[in-house]
Amino acid sequence: MRHAIVTGGAGLIGTGICAALAEAGWDVVSFDVSPGPAGLRHIPCDVTDEVSVAAAFDRLGWDSIDLLVNNAGIAGAHSGPLTDLTLSDWRRVVDSHLTGAFLMTRAAIPRMAQGGCIVNMASTRAFMSEPGTEAYAAAKGGIVALTHALAMSLGPAVRVNAIAPGWISDGSDLTPQDHDQHPAGRVGRPDDIAGAVLYLASAGFVTGQVLVVDGGMTRKMIYAE
Repeated sequence: MRHAIVTGGAGLIGTGICAALAEAGWDVVSFDVSPGPAGLRHIPCDVTDEVSVAAAFDRLGWDSIDLLVNNAGIAGAHSGPLTDLTLSDWRRVVDSHLTGAFLMTRAAIPRMAQGGCIVNMASTRAFMSEPGTEAYAAAKGGIVALTHALAMSLGPAVRVNAIAPGWISDGSDLTPQDHDQHPAGRVGRPDDIAGAVLYLASAGFVTGQVLVVDGGMTRKMIYAE
């Protein structure tokens, strides 16, 4: 059986990824500070802390890992003027996404053999921004760069790609306007990202790439009326 770790498995996107992998026959473990999806194995882990990461891998008990999905990361810790962004908030955001991906990847590599796959969760915020989101944008931009660097360092044995989701929602509190502004006609769902993970896990000739899954929003030209 193929083995997969999903960090941030307790969140909206992480839950969807875990469920899709399990349905596809993977043995899935969620690494998260919060309890993971019901019915799946969960190991408590703070991906920003190397002691916690090492302890989680010790508890894992697997000799081999086929897929690592670096999905963990906090959002919304700060949204406002850069002059109000504290160093601690900057580090919380950047560490949760970028440092966490580094620590998890470093720990997983010795257990990954030929054919292993890593999928990092970036964001369309790596390429476009709203005001006051510097920490999150920088973290996701770092994920993009980390992805192509790892692909060069770990290939050909291990492929490394990233997914850049756009607006992903569970569907609650959405308006027709929310859906209509997307060229695809709707806001994204967790299963859209889970499907992209499944694709990248099996796409043997794809590495070092960023797959944008945003309903076409980053290709849409917007003019003031």
